[in-house]
Amino acid sequence: MMADPGINDHHDVKIYSLPGRKFNDIDNKLLRIIHENLTQEEAALAPDMRARLNHLRLHVQHEGHDSMHAEMVLVLFIVTLIAHVALVIWKKTHFKTYQQVSMVGVWLAPFIVCLNLQWWVFVFWWLVFTCITGLVMRSAMQRPLQPTTPRQVYKWFLAVHKLCTFLSVTGYALVMMTVMGLPALFRLSPITMFDYSLMFLFYGIYFGVLGRDLAEVCADKMAAHIGYYKPEGMPTRTLEHGICAICGNPQLVPEGEEGVIEDTLRLNCGHTFHEFCIRGWCIVGKKHTCPYCKEKVDMNRMVNYWEKPHVFFGQMVDWVRLMLAWQPLIIVLVQNINRWLDLK
Repeated sequence: MMADPGINDHHDVKIYSLPGRKFNDIDNKLLRIIHENLTQEEAALAPDMRARLNHLRLHVQHEGHDSMHAEMVLVLFIVTLIAHVALVIWKKTHFKTYQQVSMVGVWLAPFIVCLNLQWWVFVFWWLVFTCITGLVMRSAMQRPLQPTTPRQVYKWFLAVHKLCTFLSVTGYALVMMTVMGLPALFRLSPITMFDYSLMFLFYGIYFGVLGRDLAEVCADKMAAHIGYYKPEGMPTRTLEHGICAICGNPQLVPEGEEGVIEDTLRLNCGHTFHEFCIRGWCIVGKKHTCPYCKEKVDMNRMVNYWEKPHVFFGQMVDWVRLMLAWQPLIIVLVQNINRWLDLK
């Protein structure tokens, strides 16, 4: 037996240890608090020691559960594999319903999780984004459309898209700087910098995915309301020369001339559009066909070099939709299966 002067000067102290962990006096004191349920001593611990105590408590709770943990990993792997196969089949057979349900999941699932975890910063920005985007979508679905509505809608989603690209690139750069040890040069905490980098990455990718999905919905609705575009079949109106088929407004300058505000772009099919409208249609709305004749758009001709990162970002973040919308449901399903099988 060893006397423990740090906690009790008058009683012998039992020695506690964990398998595979080197014995030390601090761990022994903390393990004694756990095993003997010494609540007063626990309340008197400093914050860093309390965090260490919680870590040790987790080890104690799962001591001897190695085979059980292997079964839990197997359950997670099997359920994830089956769920992903089912999602791929659903996406190929009923793409429209898959896309709609995924969009609702991307919109609501992170908000519900963060609300339960009381992450109020994300909840605040989610509410701001939802309120502004709700007003934008409301104006995009009104009939008749105001002449300035399409441009305002594209401006909002293009601004969101570029801001999310900036946040994602900044977050990735901060991660690389942290890995290379650069925060030490500026006397910054690597943990703090890494936390900020992950936050920037999450905000950029999440709102980027959600914004692109909502932009596609608005693009379909606005173009269909104007009458030049139909998802299937021929347009209901004839496109006149010098008219943009996306917003329905006249083009200010002929194709090939430099405009004061924006240029007029001609696609490989011969139809001309406002530069801002067609870039919003192709980059933000993910439409790679002409809004009028549905001929495939040559993105290399339409998009300049400096906007290539926005196109790449749009292609890169599509897979995140699966992680945001469906992975939380898969995890909940796995937890219920583990509870049913009494796996801890």
